[in-house]
Amino acid sequence: MILKGKLGPTMAESKSDTDFLKEFYIPAYIFNDETKFSDVRNAPKFPVLVFINSKSGGQLGGDLLNTYRSVLNEHQIFDVGEEAPDKVLRRVYTRLEKLKQEKDEFATKIHERLRIIVAGGDGTAGWLLGVVCDLKLPHPPPIATVPLGTGNNLPFSFGWGKKNPGTDRNSVLLFLEQVMKAKEMKIDNWHILMRMRAPKEGPCDPIAPLELPHSLHAFGRVSSTDELNMVRHSTITSFVFLR
Repeated sequence: MILKGKLGPTMAESKSDTDFLKEFYIPAYIFNDETKFSDVRNAPKFPVLVFINSKSGGQLGGDLLNTYRSVLNEHQIFDVGEEAPDKVLRRVYTRLEKLKQEKDEFATKIHERLRIIVAGGDGTAGWLLGVVCDLKLPHPPPIATVPLGTGNNLPFSFGWGKKNPGTDRNSVLLFLEQVMKAKEMKIDNWHILMRMRAPKEGPCDPIAPLELPHSLHAFGRVSSTDELNMVRHSTITSFVFLR
């Protein structure tokens, strides 16, 4: 699922930054075994995990990473170059499920309301969408895309604009407000089976594993004992984004 953005007016000045940011803030205990929060009334309405490609947009990615870490809990901000999104999400959802089993209502609300922000190019956005799809979650979190690449076709298609955003505090607050107001939109994905014929005779060096883009997930080759061994197989997942 993806979030459809709508570029619009600035954040209402009547709300203080602190009150506004509380709606996105995830406390540290959700990520580790620190003291738990017990008041479910304080659970954020739009808790977010933020994944940023620090190498995207020249220096913009690194600057944006620092700004998000300054306005939210640094535990909920991740550099995809340092921590793979699939490992992060598996760890977070395992923790949330554990807390949910312990009847932690605050964590349960986080689990139900969680949203993801991904900042990078189309490849980074596709990577996150693929990871969420591969996790096969009963209720996958909707994803908002920050245009931080060259083409930015994916963010543009879903209303997040095409130009690289500002990286200062005010720009981040404005984007968070858009995330708050965004509407959820389901998208289709396709599973594609690729077949490549192997030579029937003569020497043949083993074919090296394919270096696929992040948006194309390899699930491995068919066993050499398979009856269709003369036709090598590899399965990939690709995505078709619909408005």
